Amino acid sequence: MEVVTMEKKAFDLMMARYDALVKKVELLKHKANGKRLNKWLTGHEVCQQLRISQRTLQKLRDRRFLGHTQIGRQFYYCPEEVKAIVPLIARIKSV
Repeated sequence: MEVVTMEKKAFDLMMARYDALVKKVELLKHKANGKRLNKWLTGHEVCQQLRISQRTLQKLRDRRFLGHTQIGRQFYYCPEEVKAIVPLIARIKSV
């Protein structure tokens, strides 16, 4: 076993920084709590809502008309962005 010694002043400073870090992490955790992944839509759900194919959804993603988050091979979409793209889809389908 290895023993490390340090001055009390350095230890207190280290502990204060650690406490500040813990508080920041807790604040970020609390802030992000309302933005859980379960509120996001899968590609299948987006295709059903917009009545488009998977390929059309991919084109929207590739052309940056629709933002997304990718975890592994699965894409997730923010419901607000999906609602915002509805007029664009309606225009495309009417042409």
